[in-house]
Amino acid sequence: MPENASSPRTPPWFARPGSRAWRCAAAPAEVREFHAALADYAPTPLTELPLLASELRVGRVFVKDESCRLGLPAFKALGASWAVHRTLAERAASGSASGPVTLVTATDGNHGRAVARTARLLGQHARVFVPQGVHPQAVAAIVAEGAKVTEVAGAYDEAVRLAAEAAAPADAVLVQDTAWPGYEEIPGWIVEGYSTLCAEIDEQLAAAGVLDGPDLVAVPVGVGSLAQAVVTRRALSAGPADALRTVGGIATGLLVWGALTMAGLAAVLAASPSAYLTVKLLGAGYLVFLGAQALWQNRPAAPAIATRPGSTGARGSTGARPTGSPWRTGLVSNVLNPKIAVFYTGLLPTLAPPRLPATLAMTLLVLLHAALTLAWLGSYVFLLSKGERTLEKPRIRRALGRTTGVVLIGLGLAVATASV
Repeated sequence: MPENASSPRTPPWFARPGSRAWRCAAAPAEVREFHAALADYAPTPLTELPLLASELRVGRVFVKDESCRLGLPAFKALGASWAVHRTLAERAASGSASGPVTLVTATDGNHGRAVARTARLLGQHARVFVPQGVHPQAVAAIVAEGAKVTEVAGAYDEAVRLAAEAAAPADAVLVQDTAWPGYEEIPGWIVEGYSTLCAEIDEQLAAAGVLDGPDLVAVPVGVGSLAQAVVTRRALSAGPADALRTVGGIATGLLVWGALTMAGLAAVLAASPSAYLTVKLLGAGYLVFLGAQALWQNRPAAPAIATRPGSTGARGSTGARPTGSPWRTGLVSNVLNPKIAVFYTGLLPTLAPPRLPATLAMTLLVLLHAALTLAWLGSYVFLLSKGERTLEKPRIRRALGRTTGVVLIGLGLAVATASV
């Protein structure tokens, strides 16, 4: 669309198309139920702005008004209240709750006030570290909630570091909305708390006639927790989808080998030692590459606090997900497996019904092989998904990732050294 003198210049923006495929688990349904039971809870307004939509030349624009959430002027109370609820419940279940606990956090204002308000309502203590430059009115608001406020002569990261140190005693707990290796669970609960806001938006959009959801969601990022919550809501559910795509790639690889077999190329490969060795080494190299990639993505991280611009809420920051297309990974790993050529040219034809034409018989056998592969591996993925909440724990995800890396490297070396 050509620009003219009356239209504002479009600011530059950047997109990462590959991130569209990212998936994760949905927040627990009980988050919304917990917030709905709070005395001050009410859904915040979703206001339509038709004039802005006209100015931007789009269909409709809605803005979520979080200026009054649970009696506070920000959405942060959703995350803080749920995280504190989960934290106290975990302490009670473990038998470590012998009295009031001190909730410790670092903040630029709204999150610290939300933690302090939650502590006051629940009869707990609060200690809040604020970095240099926080407005005196924001500090006064936190003090008014009954919290002990420590003003830090440094930036936000220094306040986070001091808060983490202050939370070391057994009667204290850190309730921070930024995560780092080894500290992911409570930030994850904060992210889950924000899912109530997203659920409200879905309901309010549906009531306004927007049944298929928004085309674009603009979110202020900050430390990343709200952004992660919105992405989680928009990209529901998780590893099993990517795993099934990988299974689909594996099955597609079988179809490729079936086509090559019927074209006679697989027989050439099976009969040529040099061609067989070349493909075998390529396949072995690819498996070793995948294994090394898994080890690198799940390597033990240095126990340092992440800087604020790059930090995230929780599950998205640990247990790194494999990069690239899951379908392509499955396809390439099977296409570069020359033993399938040997199987398809040596064994599979012996299973063909003699009454059928050879091409038709091979086609049916290849399709049957692919279908059985889909059924078996798909069932495996389904069983794994039943333990998804356990597998989401960062420590377990990293351990599984490292184990997978070692297994893949071992398979690659086995393929490279094996004979026909």
